[in-house]
Amino acid sequence: MPDESVPPRPPRCVFVYGTLRLGGSNDITRLQPAPRFVGPAQVAGVLYHLGAYPGLLLGGDQWVVGEVYAIEPALEAILDAIEGVVGQPGDEYIRREVVVLVEGRPLACLLYEINPPYVAAAPVIASGDWLQAVALKSH
Repeated sequence: MPDESVPPRPPRCVFVYGTLRLGGSNDITRLQPAPRFVGPAQVAGVLYHLGAYPGLLLGGDQWVVGEVYAIEPALEAILDAIEGVVGQPGDEYIRREVVVLVEGRPLACLLYEINPPYVAAAPVIASGDWLQAVALKSH
């Protein structure tokens, strides 16, 4: 009888760059099922300040810093709800599958990119680091 078991799927990874980062207001490590930290990471893009949270537009020659976590499908659904992703053209965030650099190594990750109209008048965070920008603003 042939072995018809399905090999385990590698865990899905997510790149977080704003409030979901460790220490952020929506710290992903407080969510369930618990994610597993993979490493610090960066992706080419521009980070925008939208008040209580940032938005990332992919591409360009700047870098946005963040963290990568391995997540279960149930947590992915929670992240979609946090980011307001329902699959409509007017959603504030668009779920993307992109390659990010985790400690210099490429890794395919889920990432929530801001829908461009939402950052039309928003200031750029030149450092590409949301937590640093928030810390500087609070001092």
